[in-house]
Amino acid sequence: MAVVHLNQKNFTDEILTDQGLTIVDFWASWCGPCQLMGPVFEELSEEYKGKIKFAKLSTEEEPALASQFKIQGIPSLVVLKGGKEINRIVGFAPRPVLKQKIDSVLENI
Repeated sequence: MAVVHLNQKNFTDEILTDQGLTIVDFWASWCGPCQLMGPVFEELSEEYKGKIKFAKLSTEEEPALASQFKIQGIPSLVVLKGGKEINRIVGFAPRPVLKQKIDSVLENI
């Protein structure tokens, strides 16, 4: 599976102790833009396989984790390196735009 589904139980192991680069998609099932972002996120997870870990976190199922990251709008993609936030992309972006933003983050680390 290219995308890791996060919850309170696996969050520390998958995100906080991982020293690599991770993009976490904070989303909700009722959110239209989140539903549009889902397939784009899955496609990009395959393209960046081995370079970036892609993970999803439901703000409905894990509101405490969403609050910890001060998520105010969804979809929100939080880019982490070594468990620390280094960038954030808020709102839906089509695949080319999202890829450009991810590439920009990679160039700046």
